[in-house]
Amino acid sequence: MSEIKLVAEARTEFGKGAARRIRRADKIPAVLYGHGSDPLHVTLPGHDTMMALKHSNALFSIELEGKAQLAITKDVQRDPVRNVIEHVDLLIVKKGEKVAVDVPVVVTGESAPGTIHLVDLQTLAIEAEATHLPESIEVSIEGLEAGSQVLAGDVTLPQGATLTADPELIVVSVTEPQAEALPEDEGAAEEAAEAPAEAAAE
Repeated sequence: MSEIKLVAEARTEFGKGAARRIRRADKIPAVLYGHGSDPLHVTLPGHDTMMALKHSNALFSIELEGKAQLAITKDVQRDPVRNVIEHVDLLIVKKGEKVAVDVPVVVTGESAPGTIHLVDLQTLAIEAEATHLPESIEVSIEGLEAGSQVLAGDVTLPQGATLTADPELIVVSVTEPQAEALPEDEGAAEEAAEAPAEAAAE
């Protein structure tokens, strides 16, 4: 996807109180670092940043005081209760360089009739060019029979990307659905409950 432009402002206030004031103003505290430069503490526009972070491995163009820096997200801290973004760590990147990222797995296709699939690995660790990071990686299970497995090394990666995860890791497995049997004690309890009702009917 193309660069997402965000206009940042230099941040001079720090601490929990300052962070709360920033968030009340619909802004998000962030730090921009990498390539040997000193960390830049900034604020980002709240709504635009929240919408941009819905895209996995988005490439940002951060404009600060008239200068633009390319960056990707390295960490997002969220409030566990309200699920609001509390802080964002951004890594400065350059065109042409490769970076290590985790990319979400998306399963496509249908396995053989009468089977179900289990996603064992939600993300795949790869290395790819910073300006061409994939949002997701498709894993096809079309026609796979029960007992089949798709390993990390079997997945077709986007052009220019290389796998950094263990190639023997199971990404998706195909199996037959298991019938849920009642535990023996529950089955016995049901039979005991039915017996008086049958006797009364007689």
